[in-house]
Amino acid sequence: MTAEQVRRAVEAVTDPELRRPIGELDMVREVTVRGSTAHVAIVLTIVGCPAANRIESDVRSAAASVPGVDDVDVSVGVMTPDERKALTEKLRAGRPARQMPFGPDSLTRVILVSSGKGGVGKSTLTANLAVALAERGLAVGLVDADVHGFSIPGLLGIPAGTQPTRIDDLMLPPVAHGVKTISIGMFLRDGESVVAWRGPMLHRTVQQFLTDVFFGDLDVLLIDMPPGTGDIAISIGQILPHAEVLVVTTPQTAASDVAIRSGLVARQTGQRVIGVVENMAAFALPDGTVIDLFGSGGGAEVAKALSTPAEPIALLASIPLSPALREGGDAGMPVVLEDPSDAAAAAIDALAQRVVTKGRGLAGRSLPFAPA
Repeated sequence: MTAEQVRRAVEAVTDPELRRPIGELDMVREVTVRGSTAHVAIVLTIVGCPAANRIESDVRSAAASVPGVDDVDVSVGVMTPDERKALTEKLRAGRPARQMPFGPDSLTRVILVSSGKGGVGKSTLTANLAVALAERGLAVGLVDADVHGFSIPGLLGIPAGTQPTRIDDLMLPPVAHGVKTISIGMFLRDGESVVAWRGPMLHRTVQQFLTDVFFGDLDVLLIDMPPGTGDIAISIGQILPHAEVLVVTTPQTAASDVAIRSGLVARQTGQRVIGVVENMAAFALPDGTVIDLFGSGGGAEVAKALSTPAEPIALLASIPLSPALREGGDAGMPVVLEDPSDAAAAAIDALAQRVVTKGRGLAGRSLPFAPA
């Protein structure tokens, strides 16, 4: 056993917020070994780092895993201002501050989950889809753009009062079930539960979510859209005209007729509809009886209405009504994790696979390398 072996083990520990090894983040300081005791010194990014206990515990476990180590002594300090500045510059990888990283040349797929009207289960679907994608090993971010009706933190079990961690001018989103998440609900003061804002404030909020929050390198960024075709839909259409769109409806005609409008508005801004999801579809009782509480066929009708000869739109999934799905949302435990055998969970998992399969092509985008 050598100090170098302990250092290698400790440097491989992942920072739960930045999702990178702490050795890469220059958080490991002195490592010594005396007899069977390893002494490890680390530094955190800020005072009061919410991940401090997790990092210290993981460092202790990593050091103890080295053969010959019977005891571990961990000392924890905090980075100096110069060290934090160097870290933020490294994380930005040369990108200037306050620059939106999800432009047309980004390798991150941006997928808007939209609906024509509220109450169709769009946010519950978005939260579970994000987790299902993360379970496939993808780096996933989630923006709760439904400023007036935010619900994503609760659906993912993010405790009330949880706020992003700030490292100088970097804002790190909380991570829940492997998904980096931001919502206006994380910024409300104690006792506040209502956001009564008009267009300019809504536009600035969405822009700050996409610019000031540091998601790092993502494979997929999901955006939970507010229902309808109002200010936020227009703002995101201007900011992210290259985004892909999933349209959510219920089988009911009243919902499907309105859902068509959200897809048409997205297309007017240049965004591409990649499919339709029918939520709250028919479900089977234990005796085999099928109940179609909200009718049938709405999802197929939306897909047909949004299809063009050049771009046919598919019904990607039909999610049945499910008590487990609702209970998981209330408890902050997505059903795709809590009860993957549930019919709704299985349908969402299959949707995640179809979304992955329908990956955005690289045509027309500059790649981050040059020919030799």
